[in-house]
Amino acid sequence: MASATPELLPPIVLAFAASDPTGGAGIQADLLTLASMGCHPLSVITALTIQDTAGVEEVLAIDADWVADQARALLEDMPVAAFKLGMLGSAETVSVIAEILADYPDIPLVFDPVLASGRGDALADEETIEAMIEMLLPQTTILTPNSLEVRRLVLDEDAEDDDPDLPECARRLVALGCEYVLVTGTHEHTPLVVNTLYGEAGVVRSDRWERLPGSFHGSGCTLASAIAANLANGLDMAEAVRDAQDYTWQALAAGFRPGMGQFIPDRFFWARNKGEADEV
Repeated sequence: MASATPELLPPIVLAFAASDPTGGAGIQADLLTLASMGCHPLSVITALTIQDTAGVEEVLAIDADWVADQARALLEDMPVAAFKLGMLGSAETVSVIAEILADYPDIPLVFDPVLASGRGDALADEETIEAMIEMLLPQTTILTPNSLEVRRLVLDEDAEDDDPDLPECARRLVALGCEYVLVTGTHEHTPLVVNTLYGEAGVVRSDRWERLPGSFHGSGCTLASAIAANLANGLDMAEAVRDAQDYTWQALAAGFRPGMGQFIPDRFFWARNKGEADEV
């Protein structure tokens, strides 16, 4: 059988992330989201984890050379339309990924800076965070931190009374090299979840969403992967971010609780909704 011509290929997105055996977050969340949104996902595993829906117990970072070799093999074989970064495992891995990405400056990079699990388990040490700031932020098209992560990334521990508000945090991250920063408000104590996209000139758009009950595993991975899928499909940034939020909210609203911990987003909610409609 003849292979597909380039114009018939689905957009290809390369995700770097840790494996999550629950399928709720990590590389599994990336693959599910990207496939659901019409992309062909490629995966580079940065770490293995022992976890369930209640939390992360152990993390084993993959050797940085293995991470680099996984990525180089894929990039030399297939055309990639977007990159998505999640949990990266170690400062050494951050360094090799930054070196690889530097060879592809025209491909959009969506970076979800995973610093802790939903339960609060630390997933990035100080050395890794510093490496992210120094080597990855200057290459990032859009960073997608929650309000806790955005404060941690810009906190000046040497300065007294350094307590920047969210707009100032975003401004600092843009100054560090990010083209856009989407600050999500899921961890804020507000009636609605407010997600705000910032660029060099300030606020690009701000969206408000009904705050759903329960705690979700993998919402950030889903949102960042959805943005990557939209960029790979040719949407401009503002439209890509708005559409990705809508997709993520619907996946969360249709979420399910298969274990004793957090809910998992249903990334194929549209397929089940269609099946129900067909039965009517």
